[in-house]
Amino acid sequence: MNKKLIEEKLNNYGSSNEPFFFIVSYNFTKFHIEKLSSLPENIKYEINSKTTSKIKHKTTVEKFPITFSEYKKKFDFLQEEIRSGNTYLLNLTAKTKIKTDFSLDEIYEKVNAKFKLRYKNNNDNFVCFSPERFVEIKKNKIYTYPMKGTIDSKIPNAQAKILGDVKEMAEHTMVVDLLRNDLGIVSSKVRVEKFRYIDKINAGDKKLLQVSSKISGHLEDNWLENIGTIITKMLPAGSITGTPKKKTCELLQKSENYDRDFYTGIFGVYDGKSFDSAVMIRFIEENEKQEQYYKSGGGITCDSDVNAEYQELLDKIYLPF
Repeated sequence: MNKKLIEEKLNNYGSSNEPFFFIVSYNFTKFHIEKLSSLPENIKYEINSKTTSKIKHKTTVEKFPITFSEYKKKFDFLQEEIRSGNTYLLNLTAKTKIKTDFSLDEIYEKVNAKFKLRYKNNNDNFVCFSPERFVEIKKNKIYTYPMKGTIDSKIPNAQAKILGDVKEMAEHTMVVDLLRNDLGIVSSKVRVEKFRYIDKINAGDKKLLQVSSKISGHLEDNWLENIGTIITKMLPAGSITGTPKKKTCELLQKSENYDRDFYTGIFGVYDGKSFDSAVMIRFIEENEKQEQYYKSGGGITCDSDVNAEYQELLDKIYLPF
């Protein structure tokens, strides 16, 4: 029901060429769509900001994650599903309690990220500082930039290692194929413009190399009238679910045992000319007791190593100051 409502509301704003902000949770249970002209002060965002991979301040985050044995149970369950042919790639995530010296407002102001969001509304209170764009629309072209594959830049020959890693190659290729298919649902002349290029990301006390690709498609002249239809048909994002998408989402719901909520949903803006949006990863929420929780995860394939995947879950808990 919410999915249809989101689609209709976005289409209505698009049809009237009304600049808007929107946010949609992972499973469509929550959303907020607002004219840019009336956006409340408790919602702040930055879209496509310039970033640096330089680390200005080393910031520690105290982490209280699920145990390795708990994680391994989830991992083993998903490996069995992969062996049974029910899925080929899953993005397994978890919720980790953290302690920092910063409020969510301070984190929003300090973090260095391409996409930032500070959202406080009703019972939802979180900050997101995502490096991952969802879709961008300029004129009649739609672009998506799947990110899959990270490595610590300090590892000797890090770039060559991650680009030559068989498991990472398979995982990234599957996500590119999934996103290419998603673009094919809403556009024509779909092509992979860049395959597996490297971005440098500030990850708090370290620098990460992140592997991305660029995929494009052609939209009809009236794309703005159908912006809600375009977006909802592509959700949830392929990079944070897996393939095949529907079955994989069911398996993730069984194994994760927590509510992703807004985490791994999307937010974005239409500014009157172009449309841009981000996947909500790198995500910290705060509850009514002022306890902070960081949600993070990584891709699982048949070639995944449980120790490496658990470490990736922890490595993605950072503040990029």
